[in-house]
Amino acid sequence: MATVIAVRGNAEERIDPELGVVSLSVGVSEPERDLAVTRTTQAHEQLIAAVRELEASGALDSWSAGQLRVWSHRPWNAEGKQLPMVHQTSAEIEVIFTDLAKLGEWVSRVSIGSSVALGGIDWRLTDATRKRTEETAQRGAVADAVAKAEIYASALGLGAPSPVELADTGLLTAQPVPQGGGERMFAMRTAADMGGGGGGGAEFTPAKLVIAASVDARFSAEPV
Repeated sequence: MATVIAVRGNAEERIDPELGVVSLSVGVSEPERDLAVTRTTQAHEQLIAAVRELEASGALDSWSAGQLRVWSHRPWNAEGKQLPMVHQTSAEIEVIFTDLAKLGEWVSRVSIGSSVALGGIDWRLTDATRKRTEETAQRGAVADAVAKAEIYASALGLGAPSPVELADTGLLTAQPVPQGGGERMFAMRTAADMGGGGGGGAEFTPAKLVIAASVDARFSAEPV
């Protein structure tokens, strides 16, 4: 009688990022609305000019700039007294670097001052590299599942296990599928170690990105 062996295979690939996505915000807070708009517009234009220089140098993949937003509010002081009206402005810019060596120096330079703030840095791969790395992790997860099944079969004195069902983690049916039945399925989970991103500090060295895959599998093994 065949024995059904259920295992989980895992694998991950670690790879250096290829793109650095920098989020910047230009904005001020002023008691006069016109002054707030003027200061932000000037800072925004200066920042876009700096981005265009980067683009011309070949350091960027792409960039985008959002529209200027203006809103007003009356803040409260520590004594609970409402203060005069304040006008707040904000305009977002996203810059995607391919030249990561220039990223840190440029961000440090443009974010100096009261008008420009660093929202975060997101480290990424190009679509082609991500797909290739995902496929490697997928194959590794399947190979891990096969290796585990072979170990269990050998420990039980059984012959070489034959695959019965393969799926992304959590997608297998509740009951074992008879040998030869069941559709093969695969999906992937990914995770990224975003070292250096998401903050306004001076550390711009990214950690390796982690592409992980996990599968559940069932095998059938006959007595030798």
